[in-house]
Order: sequence, then structure tokens, then C-alpha cells
Amino acid sequence: MADLFDPSPTPTPKPAAGSGPRPLADRIRPSRLSEVIGQGKVLGPDGPLGSMLAANSLSSLILWGPPGVGKTTIARLLADETDLAFVQISAIFTGVPDLRKVFDAARLRAGQGRGTLLFVDEIHRFNKAQQDSFLPHMEDGTILLVGATTENPSFELNAAVMSRAQVIVLERLSLADLELMAQRAEREIGRKLPLTAEARDALLEMADGDGRAALNLIEQVAAWKTDGKIDRDALAQRLMKRAAKYDKSGDEHYNLISALHKSVRGSDPDAALYWFARMLEGGEDPRYLARRITRMAVEDIGLADPAAARHCLDAWAMYERLGSPEGELSLAQAVLYLALAPKSNAGYAAYKNARAEARRTGSLTPPAHILNAPTKMMKEQGYGAGYAYDHNEEDGFSGQNYFPDGMKRPVLYNPVERGFERELKRRLDWFVAQRLKRGG
Repeated sequence: MADLFDPSPTPTPKPAAGSGPRPLADRIRPSRLSEVIGQGKVLGPDGPLGSMLAANSLSSLILWGPPGVGKTTIARLLADETDLAFVQISAIFTGVPDLRKVFDAARLRAGQGRGTLLFVDEIHRFNKAQQDSFLPHMEDGTILLVGATTENPSFELNAAVMSRAQVIVLERLSLADLELMAQRAEREIGRKLPLTAEARDALLEMADGDGRAALNLIEQVAAWKTDGKIDRDALAQRLMKRAAKYDKSGDEHYNLISALHKSVRGSDPDAALYWFARMLEGGEDPRYLARRITRMAVEDIGLADPAAARHCLDAWAMYERLGSPEGELSLAQAVLYLALAPKSNAGYAAYKNARAEARRTGSLTPPAHILNAPTKMMKEQGYGAGYAYDHNEEDGFSGQNYFPDGMKRPVLYNPVERGFERELKRRLDWFVAQRLKRGG
């Protein structure tokens, strides 16, 4: 039945023959959920969406995944399978007045006995107030919300929306998935792509897990007039490689810097260098990387190799002198140095322990014997009385207490048996033994 309240609640019908060319991606768009490629984990009988549909209990959803993995297609097909009116909006182009019209139309449609699946593309771009506006309509059943986002929902969406919707994680398409998509495209086109096996693999690699990008590349290649097969080098000359997916303020930024940091911590120089290069290729500011690798030197290497931090600072300074791209080599060498350095977070842990102890005992005063006494009154109060000057003591060590009187002595620093910190541990153990011997 036609919908009186929304001109396009359901998928737009395919144009009649002769009405103009249609993009390949539209021509081979799946008409059933079983035709969707690469998302079997969520759409299969045991997957979350498969289970919901089998039980006829579809709930509001957040589809989280990279571009070109089928978020819009899945939302459309969910509406078809549940006989809901499909309404699509984009958070980029939709304001509060537009949302109000959508909700009013959905309410009238509900009065006719038909539900509405509201698909919100880039839902993470709505602000808190706009996201809150969905809540009453989700709760009273006026709409079934399906939001699509490329960003981590737990960071970008309100807790109230998250509590009312199930997050479905969609995966980046594998090369095998893209090959299936290419075969489907060839059946639609009616011929094989004029590519060698190597060039075909290269074409799919260029798509970088994005099905839409793969179909656009396939459509370009299919239009070429050629008698023979095109090899990998010729393909590279004709096609521009798709830019790597990287948002310097989004999930991918944090994912890649986490991968770099953990590769350094895990003493894997090859993996560390790979993630460093991935960030540079994505357009990351080398100064950001210089700051982060210096932090790694302090946090994960520390006093196990005191030269590590100095090495990072020198590499940072060299980058500032040389600029890009030459200066990036100095940062790359710092990454390699850190990955192969002995690891210790003992200094980092000691610092955090000290901060926690300071918060707990922040009102205690230092013991009187280590306070200076510049005035007569302070001397009369006992300031400085009994202080032992360590240089005058045996072995240059007095063993006195320097914590507040009455405070139980904490152990904050526990050096490891690696690198230079092995020597520091040997020294610390000697001081501890002497302190016990002298009753300090």
C-alpha cells in the first residue's frame, strides 16, 4: 500500500529499461539478506540478526563497521523482511525540524498499522540533544532505529541510545569476499574482466576491504577497450590506488597508535615499523608520532635503558631540523631502537604509586630532622635536630627516615632484572639492607 506520509519509505524501485545508466553497485545490490557478502557472522542462523529475524523480534540496532561493508543494504533488507516502512536520513544533512517531520510521519504511519524502520546514516554526527530526541519514539515503538556508524559507538553515542539498541559489528570485507563480489559483477556485466590473475588480485587489494570501492574499480576496468589481458603494472598506471582508510581524529587513529605502542612494548621491530608507516601513509602528523614514541620510551622502557628517551628527543629534534620526508627516517630509527630496548614499566608504576600515596597521606608534614631551620624559633621547635649529613656517614649513607613520622614506609619502586635497571636494583637492594641494619 502506498504511504501517504512519506514519499520514499521503501527502497526506490529499479528504473525501467531505457531510463538511463545505473551504477554497477546499484545493479547488483542484494535483494535478500542471504545475498549479502561477508557478514555471515551476524546474518547467519546463529548470528544476532539471524536469530532476531527467526524469532520475529527485531530491536533497534547500531551497525558499526568500516565504509563499504553493507550497512545501508542490510538496513533496507531488514525493513523488507519485517514489512516495515524504510525511511533513510543522514546525520550530516538532517536538523531538528527534519527529525520532527520524520517522527510525525512515523506516528501517523503507526496509526495506519505499519511500523517504521528509520535508518540514520553517520548517526555519530548527531549531537547529544539530537540523539536524545530519538528516545521517546524508540520507547513507544513509533520507530525502530537502525543507526550506521564508522566510529566506536561507545565513544560517540549517548549511553541512553546505547542502552536501547544492540550494537552489531560488521567486518571489513576480505579478499575472498571481494572476489565473490567481482564474480557477481561479471555475471551482471556478461563478461570476465580483462585482467591477469595478478592484476585481478591487485585490483581487489586496491579496494582495501570496501565493497563499494571494489565495484567502482571493477566498473572502470570493465569499460576499458582492450584486446588482451592487462597486467599488474598496466593496471597500476591506469588506476589510482585508493587512499588508505585513516581519520586522524577517529577510531582508526587510536587503533593504529595503540597497535604501534603495543608492538614496541612487545619488542617486535617489524610490526612497530609497519604501524608507524601506516600512520604516516594515512597523513598523520610526524610531530604527533614523535611525542608518542617519546612517551613510550618513558612508560615502557624507562630506566632499563635511560638512553632511550634521549634517543627519542634527538630523533624529534632531527625531524624538526630536516622536515619531511627526510626527518621521518630519524623517527623510524627511534621506533626500532625502542622496540629492541630492554623493557621496564617500573618507573611508570612507581610514579603512579607515589601519586596514589600522596593523595592518601597528603596532609602529613615531613619529619622535623629534615626541615631547614633558618630562624631561632624554628631551631627551638626542633627543626633540623638530629639530621645526619650523609656525606659524613660511612659509605655516604645514613639510613635515616625521610617519610612523615608515623607513616608506614611504602615500597613504590620495584626495578626489574633487565638492562640498566638490573644495576639500579642491585643498588636499591644494598640501600634497603643497610637501612634495616641501621634501624632506618
